[in-house]
Amino acid sequence: MGMKRILGATLVACSVATTFATEISSGGRAVVVDQPSQSLPTVRPTIDGVHPIAATQFENMSAFDIGAGAGPSITRMSPPSNLFSFADANPPLISRFIAGQRFDFGATVVPTAGNTITTVEFLVDGALVPGAVATYAANVSGSPAGARCAVQRAYSSSDVGVHTLTVRVTQSDSSVSEATGNFEIVGIADAGKGAPRAQNVIVFIGDGMGIAHRTAARIMARGVSQGKADGLLAMDTMPVTGIVITHSLNSIVTDSSPGAACYATGNKSNNNQQGVFPDDTTNNWDNPRVELIGEFLAREQGRALGIVTTSDVFDATPGSFGTHTQSRGAGTGICDQFLDEAAATGGLKVLLGGGRKWFLPAGTPGSQRSNANDYTLPADLVTGWGVPAGALDSARDLIADFQTAGFTYAATNADLQAVAPTTEKLLGLFAYSNMNVALDKINGRRGASTVVNDYGFPDQPMLDEMTEKALQVLSRDADGFTLMVEAASIDKQAHNMDTERWILDTIEFDRALEVALDFAETDGNTLVVVTADHECAGINIIGGSRVTDASLANRGSRPQNGGTVGLRNEVVGTYEAAGFPRYTLATDGYPMSTNVDRRMLIGYAANADRNEDWRTNPLPLRDSQQPFNNVAPLNTYPSGPVNRDINGKYFVTGQIGDPVAAHTASDIPVSAAGVGAGQFTGVMDNTDVYFKIMQAALGGAN
Repeated sequence: MGMKRILGATLVACSVATTFATEISSGGRAVVVDQPSQSLPTVRPTIDGVHPIAATQFENMSAFDIGAGAGPSITRMSPPSNLFSFADANPPLISRFIAGQRFDFGATVVPTAGNTITTVEFLVDGALVPGAVATYAANVSGSPAGARCAVQRAYSSSDVGVHTLTVRVTQSDSSVSEATGNFEIVGIADAGKGAPRAQNVIVFIGDGMGIAHRTAARIMARGVSQGKADGLLAMDTMPVTGIVITHSLNSIVTDSSPGAACYATGNKSNNNQQGVFPDDTTNNWDNPRVELIGEFLAREQGRALGIVTTSDVFDATPGSFGTHTQSRGAGTGICDQFLDEAAATGGLKVLLGGGRKWFLPAGTPGSQRSNANDYTLPADLVTGWGVPAGALDSARDLIADFQTAGFTYAATNADLQAVAPTTEKLLGLFAYSNMNVALDKINGRRGASTVVNDYGFPDQPMLDEMTEKALQVLSRDADGFTLMVEAASIDKQAHNMDTERWILDTIEFDRALEVALDFAETDGNTLVVVTADHECAGINIIGGSRVTDASLANRGSRPQNGGTVGLRNEVVGTYEAAGFPRYTLATDGYPMSTNVDRRMLIGYAANADRNEDWRTNPLPLRDSQQPFNNVAPLNTYPSGPVNRDINGKYFVTGQIGDPVAAHTASDIPVSAAGVGAGQFTGVMDNTDVYFKIMQAALGGAN
């Protein structure tokens, strides 16, 4: 027997006789079951959970690299582990699951030249895992001939501790190779008799919201006098605060999918992916899955799930709490999964936000349903997880199907306010795609702007109004609930470097949080957690304007008074020159005007090129996700940060080449109140938040 060691993998060449099985054996032995790999459009992200020899997506792998002359190679394992990737068994453990949580095993296996893979087996702590192992052709760019992606579905364990996972692969010449990784099953501690348990969990995610976003919202909404804040935001009053590290599985800078999915699964995922581990197929729907918090609590305890967002409901954060895919952009399939899986077996009873375009049958004005981003699932996943197969059905009327499933449908804020107290399931879709932001909704209500009319949705609810209705519906469930509330455009407007729009969205977010905190105080059995998925744009408060708004308006409209001198050197006040900006709130809780004298000024570290005049932009940037983006009047909106504020001739050169600002790797704050809040202190990984929530919900905590 020959053996070749490549980091965490032991490649074993031997003459063990192995029979190739073409169907599932009845003896409980794990065998290969071939599955077609559906090809749907996807963006192939960079990868982790792989051997360094495979980290370039196979392109530079030679025959020797993949184990020529020895046996088949194992180039990827799921769940990801440092033991497999770097031969390091020491903490941190990359993949962790609570006792009973379901997840899939996966591996990419490569035969030597002239051979094929015949059998793939998964072993935990040396014991064969019974059941079928399906394989798919590895078809990402550069995949070696004969490479297969093997997966075994819906494993779970209640055996608390660290476990070894071994993949044993046999190829057609009977040579065998093995590779080893590890994962941890995390126990839920019994907090003892009388310790409270969180029957309800409410997770607030301010998308892209870092510490400076919170500070700016406090300054605008509460004010500062002689160095002390004149008041606090609702999130400032929460008794416990900690710091969250935000990296994704394949980058120090996460995008929103893994940035939110970590709270839903307790595990890392690649950028653009949610509820899954990476694999080496282009199919958006066959990846190894991880059970979501809503799915687990619905299956184990019958708890309801609510998802509320100001974005299109298919977007990364809401999608991460209700769906599984390696492509966050697969809107038709994601929205279908909300009904076919999340509502059917995952406890989903409230879904509120934008995104009507995915629910309207193809051909209907505003619809963007398409078979190209719809879903069908492979047979092994359908069987293993007990879920519907899905269908390519662009003509589906998804709103009607939700209503058939018992959901009350609200299309406007008036509809939402009319929802009866006895309602048990609620779907609300208030825009074709992303909802308008707080500044434009408020100005629409005040009659000061036509933006919401231009988008065709003048009667959209505020986030606090959606949160209140979601709690009204979910609180009827005697078993308890999980609710995720997202302020999506804190991030979207920070990307656009549209200062006043993201600040008002942060204020809107805080007002919604206040609704939840009031509910939790009355209820007494609720945990409320507020955090973000990442920081966006490298935002900080650089100072205050030295001049009046009238002077700014003049400088921004007359090039001879603008430029670097007129709009930077003569305007930006630092240190004591920043003073204390003053904003006056109207009775609706938002500033009467954001164009005030000696206003607060914001700088961006992950900034793209932009023109700047420091005043509130009357129009938002064009939103390419809107179905009528290229039709008047939306096609007259500025198309990017370099296409607005141009008259002042103050051009700010970006530090990145992207057209808009980018996410950063900065840590973010987390605050908590209610049952189990005491756990959320210190510095923690983003995946730790999930385990702290589950401890409060299942085992109890102070």
